[in-house]
Amino acid sequence: MSGTSDMVQTVSFSTIAADVKPDHLLVLVNGIFSSQSDWKYVQRELRQHLSSNFIIYASAVNSYLQTLAGIDVAGRRLAEEVWQVVEKIPGLKRISFLAHSLGGLFVRYAIGILFLSDANEVADARKLLPMQNNIETIAGLEPVNFITLATPHLGVRGKKQLPFLLGVPFLEKLAAPVAPYVIGRTGQQLFLTDGNAKKPPLLLQMTLDYGGRKFISALGSFQTRICYANVSCDHMVGWRTSSIRRETELPMPPKQSLDGYKHVVSVVDCPPVQTDCPSFKPETIEEKKAGQTEQGSAKAVPYYDRVEEEMIQGLQQVGWKKVDVSFHSAFWPFLAHNNIHVKQEWLHYEGAGVVAHVIDCLKQQEHQSFIVSSL
Repeated sequence: MSGTSDMVQTVSFSTIAADVKPDHLLVLVNGIFSSQSDWKYVQRELRQHLSSNFIIYASAVNSYLQTLAGIDVAGRRLAEEVWQVVEKIPGLKRISFLAHSLGGLFVRYAIGILFLSDANEVADARKLLPMQNNIETIAGLEPVNFITLATPHLGVRGKKQLPFLLGVPFLEKLAAPVAPYVIGRTGQQLFLTDGNAKKPPLLLQMTLDYGGRKFISALGSFQTRICYANVSCDHMVGWRTSSIRRETELPMPPKQSLDGYKHVVSVVDCPPVQTDCPSFKPETIEEKKAGQTEQGSAKAVPYYDRVEEEMIQGLQQVGWKKVDVSFHSAFWPFLAHNNIHVKQEWLHYEGAGVVAHVIDCLKQQEHQSFIVSSL
């Protein structure tokens, strides 16, 4: 947590006018092998175009090799960091998250820790007087926006879920056993082979309320959930996993960008789908054992298919806005994974239209919240 207090001082005082009392914390979370410096362009655009109600904070606790320790470890670090930021900045009332790639999974784990629904818990957390009515909060704040950019919500196991393997079955089978040696515990969790065979893999746990963590309740508490997904040319994260869709649900992407948002080709509002809660049936235990010990065998295939379907059903219990992005016409289309958040402006500038769309979504939600609060 070194440097957190200094960053909070910078965000809350040097960038905010003395007569303004911002109350909306927007937390930016980087992905694998990345750091808070990836958000320089986005931070500049956010500060230029959002209202002074926002405090923009780029998370600093999961950088580079720290992202390999596991989604759960990184999520706990992030939760602790958010609590510290909230404690250091007075007057906060609302919270939103904007995450890139693996950072979206860090946030989904962290909010399961930060979720509070008991009025007394919230009051105690924020050092407030006891409340009369229960209210769902994240770190004692009203959850507003949960936004991910090219996040592998379903992991990376399966056909073209890890695009740089080119959909070659041999390479996709080989990737799972090799992943832990390359990207540590995080790799096991992304390939759904982590933990005891008798327990659901972490990503399936994160689609429900499990083990004392309110993962799906926390996700459902946000007013808006938006997932941006690259339809092609993303070498790291496939379209299906980042848009939380089955293979049969992938539409034919339009070729034309939406007016004013270059490379944003489609926006679809998906209401909640009520299904049975995800489960980990007895037969899945044996399938998971095969997935852990015989990852390239046919015995493991039913496990991955079953778990993916359970994850989709779990995440569809809450509504989503799904935004499809296509860099097929960009000068460097295969930089899509980093174009989507303009990691380096001189190289990934094609993603400026996507960032503009994100900002307008934040502004629209802020405007709606203002109208509701004024009624």
